Amino acid sequence: MVDLTKPRKYSLRNPLFWLAPLALVGFIMTLLGGLYIGGMIDPVKNLNHFPIALVNNDVGDTLPNSDPPEYRNFGDEVAAGLVEGLDPDDFDIRQISTAQAREQMSDGELYGAITIPSDFTKRLMILAQAGVVPGDVEQPMVTVTTNPRAGTVAANIVDQVGERAFDQVNDRVGEQLTKMVTDTLAATAPDLKLSGATSILFANPIDVHTVQYNPLPGGTGLGLSAFYYALLLILAGFTGATIINILVDGMLGFTPTEVGPLFIHNENAGYSRLETVLIKWLVVFLMALIVSGIYLGVGIWLGMPVSNPLALWLFGVLGITAVGVTSISVMAVFGNLGLLINLLVFIVFGLPSSGGTIPIEATPPFFGWLADFIPMHQLYLGVRAILFFNADGDAGLFHAIWVTVLGLLVGLLLGGISTWIYDRHGLEREQWRNTEDSEKDDEPGTDEEPAKA
Repeated sequence: MVDLTKPRKYSLRNPLFWLAPLALVGFIMTLLGGLYIGGMIDPVKNLNHFPIALVNNDVGDTLPNSDPPEYRNFGDEVAAGLVEGLDPDDFDIRQISTAQAREQMSDGELYGAITIPSDFTKRLMILAQAGVVPGDVEQPMVTVTTNPRAGTVAANIVDQVGERAFDQVNDRVGEQLTKMVTDTLAATAPDLKLSGATSILFANPIDVHTVQYNPLPGGTGLGLSAFYYALLLILAGFTGATIINILVDGMLGFTPTEVGPLFIHNENAGYSRLETVLIKWLVVFLMALIVSGIYLGVGIWLGMPVSNPLALWLFGVLGITAVGVTSISVMAVFGNLGLLINLLVFIVFGLPSSGGTIPIEATPPFFGWLADFIPMHQLYLGVRAILFFNADGDAGLFHAIWVTVLGLLVGLLLGGISTWIYDRHGLEREQWRNTEDSEKDDEPGTDEEPAKA
């Protein structure tokens, strides 16, 4: 029975009792709101070296009715206009060949490509002649290729950027085309004027066509399946480690366990801090083997396309183990404060810097810095490479593996060295009592049994 007459150490009248939990929760929620909303609210405004290829295959042509013959390459002019019109701090414009663009899109290095065909100038000249001579004509076409496997939002950004850039290019080329035809008419047929339809056509001479490179199959959640699978790996490692930490401590007698109305406190098993951490690490690894298999089985059963199931299972085991081991180590070093640290590292900072929804190059620079070491981004790159790029190492899988292994080693060293130091200095896992409470308990009349006179 609880002794209601015994003085209580923490009074509800103490402002700190109310302010401490409210301030901590408010701080965490402020971080969540600022990071999550700030990271996704305006991707186009936050562009930072967003990689797009510019492929100019135009071979040029000789201008009609020019004496002496004048060679012109409108493809070069359009390419120069695009580069000039796009901020180099916002975009990483790579002027490469068609083969190189395909290779880099196949590796997930590019979010898209703008291609100017080999007959661009020739078709533009045909369009100019059609303004004077009747006949069938087709507008010169430029192709904007998006890479949905590198990210659905990234593909939408490429589409928007292409549309915005070619609005300016169309204006410039249209002015040149109109002047060219008007000068030709003035020299050869002064009585003729451009028709209204021709003027409208010349105002927007380039047809911008958008296509997808290697479209995603069904069952990929419009490209979000890699992100959610990586999130599952993080949750398995983080929450799994938290559950294992609580259960193992309870069964080994280090902390009490409450089950409904029951309060169970087993006898201390006598394991050192280092031995306890080793036991928890082993349980985490066994959990990773099972949970990674469960995720894989559920995904295949629900229709998610998995071309390399063994690679996905092994990478899942590695990811869950690395996150779980590090979580256990942080809790072993910092105690209950470790739960908050894990929450910040794996969830609060992890999700907005993952690159799984909004590409890293379309978020504020702070998220790019976080992505260099936050586990969520590494796991996303690995899962994306396995699911969408046929487990190609150059598509981010090799990078994801070595950074995850490095994180695992950091977790092992942190937990192993810290708990060894604690054991060496005699900081054993036993019940410590507040000195104030101990002195009170030693005074007559403060035990559970009333002191006898």
